[in-house]
Amino acid sequence: MATTAQLFEEPFDADEYIERLAWRTPGGGSKGGAEAFDPKRLLEEFENHIEELKQLDEKLQRRVEKLEHQCHREAKEFAHKVQDLQRSNQVAFQHFQELDEHISYVATKVCHLGDQLEGVNTPRQRAVEAQRLMTYFNEFLDGELRSDVFHNPEKIKEAADIIQKLHLIYHDLERQLIQEFTAAQRRGEIGRMREVAAVLLHFKGYAHCVDVYIKQCQEGAYLRNDVFEDTGTLCQRVNKQVGEVFSSPEAVMAKLIQNIFENKLQAHVKEKLDGTRHSDAEQYLKNLYDLYSRTTALAAKLTEFNLGSDKHTFLSKLIKNIFSCYLESYIDMEKDYLRNRSAMILQRYYDSKNHQKRPIGGGSIQELKERIRQRTNLPLGPSIDTHGETFLSQEVVVNLLQETRHAFERCNRLSDPSDLPKNAFSIFLLLVEHLCVDHIDYALEIGLSAIPSADAKNANLYFLDVVQQANTIFHLFDKQFNDHLMPLISSSPKLTECLHKKKETIEQMEVKLDTGIDRTLNCMVGQMKHILATEQKKTDFRPEDENNVMIQYTTACSKVCAYVSRQVDRVRKSMDGKNVDTVLMELGVRFHRLIHEHLQQYGYSSMGGMLAICDVAEYRRCAKDFRVPLVLQLFDTLHALCNLLVVAPDNLKQVCSGEQLTNLDRNLLHAFVQLRLDYRPSRLGRHFS
Repeated sequence: MATTAQLFEEPFDADEYIERLAWRTPGGGSKGGAEAFDPKRLLEEFENHIEELKQLDEKLQRRVEKLEHQCHREAKEFAHKVQDLQRSNQVAFQHFQELDEHISYVATKVCHLGDQLEGVNTPRQRAVEAQRLMTYFNEFLDGELRSDVFHNPEKIKEAADIIQKLHLIYHDLERQLIQEFTAAQRRGEIGRMREVAAVLLHFKGYAHCVDVYIKQCQEGAYLRNDVFEDTGTLCQRVNKQVGEVFSSPEAVMAKLIQNIFENKLQAHVKEKLDGTRHSDAEQYLKNLYDLYSRTTALAAKLTEFNLGSDKHTFLSKLIKNIFSCYLESYIDMEKDYLRNRSAMILQRYYDSKNHQKRPIGGGSIQELKERIRQRTNLPLGPSIDTHGETFLSQEVVVNLLQETRHAFERCNRLSDPSDLPKNAFSIFLLLVEHLCVDHIDYALEIGLSAIPSADAKNANLYFLDVVQQANTIFHLFDKQFNDHLMPLISSSPKLTECLHKKKETIEQMEVKLDTGIDRTLNCMVGQMKHILATEQKKTDFRPEDENNVMIQYTTACSKVCAYVSRQVDRVRKSMDGKNVDTVLMELGVRFHRLIHEHLQQYGYSSMGGMLAICDVAEYRRCAKDFRVPLVLQLFDTLHALCNLLVVAPDNLKQVCSGEQLTNLDRNLLHAFVQLRLDYRPSRLGRHFS
């Protein structure tokens, strides 16, 4: 029956039902099979099956009736229940109205609670996901990937997703650690900073952690106006902290210093220099020198910190990166500024004197005459009247030397060591050009032009003032050469070139000084000659009354000695060292020659000879002021010669054989004897011979 019931499964098809029934009957298949077709058996099976269907129909009919009866009974019961429910519904409806307000209130709370639950659930899900990712992360750390997701090729997308999430977790964790480090740094918690830095050491973000530390430690460090002092203080403070926080403090300190140099210092230098580079050369050079000096001083101070094995090269490279663009053009700017500044100092001086500089060596006829006149005593026209102005100014010289000294100092500091001698020599050449040529040499040329001729009367011999000032300037020039230039070139081939240039320059000026002094001495002798010609009378040495001579020496002698004494004082004030003795010796020799020749122009009586001896004694006393043995010896000899004018004829031979006259030319002795008024060749000549 159960088998038959299976034949009525939906969807039902009568033909299909008959076919299936025949197929299930042995021998009933239309196509045969294991057994041959048996219609009797099939008919019998159909009949039996029809009988079963009838029984089944009766059974189902009874069951339907039973179910209908049960349905009517349950419908009545249900109707009673519905009535009860309606009554209950009325009561419930009343309760519903009461609960409606509570429901609205609870609904609001539920929504809020739902949000809270979602807020709790989301982190929980994330925590679960994080736990799962941590498990994978541990496998990566252990180096042994045990999870199937990393070995199954079909799960490569899932593995990629895991890797991506782990990467994000890595970066997020790195970011959080850096934030924690930053917060700890702001709180000053050295221990926590050290812990976080140790963890970050294995992260790629360790460098970023160092950058954050460097940036944050500079906050508030540059509040004053002195970036160099602030930098030194900052590095001193940070150095100890770096050693307590980081495992490689030397690298962190080096990076901090590099950051300061490339940002703070470079910006400060650029601000200070770029504003004056093309507008104020003096201020630019001062700023460059000051900034470079302070930067190198700061670098020297920073070498006390541990910055690695080659910290000197490291710091030198940082300094070069800041200043290289300025140092490349330094020496050209230095020379341009020094040239312009020196020219301005000189021009300002000459303008203050209302003096228009004369061209020297132009080649005109007037200049040729002037040069011939300077080197000879030929009367080629009047000399230039400078009204005693030397056109040498110690103030100008000091200013020029000061500017050059500053240039040497900047050159020493700012030049590359290989270029230092060359640069220093170029500055020296500018000093020679403006101080020695444009100022001293020009003043010597003007001074030579202003020296009067030897026969001029009451001449102003101011060239000695030129000599005095030039001498002072030479000392200043030589001092700067030794103090500021020599240390810069002493160990280079430029030393020989500098010494040669200095020697050549000084020798050229010494030639002009010698020429001027020589011509000045000629003027002095000319002035003495004029005094003697004006004041000395022929009757001075042949008085009318031989017995009534009251003077000790003649007026001419007195005035000449006074003049000579003044000139000796001027020479001593104008020169120093051996130059004083050299010039005074030359002046003394010429003074002696003049007096010697002057005395030979007169005839002498007995009393006149005594006056001549008194004059020579006064001249000899004046000669002592020279403090030159040769000059005093010459006047001693002249004094001895004058004795020939007064000794008795019988004593002439004895006097000529004296210590002072014995070596003199006999003709010279004879010439003096001939000046006696009582000279008779027949009488005195034999005593002399």
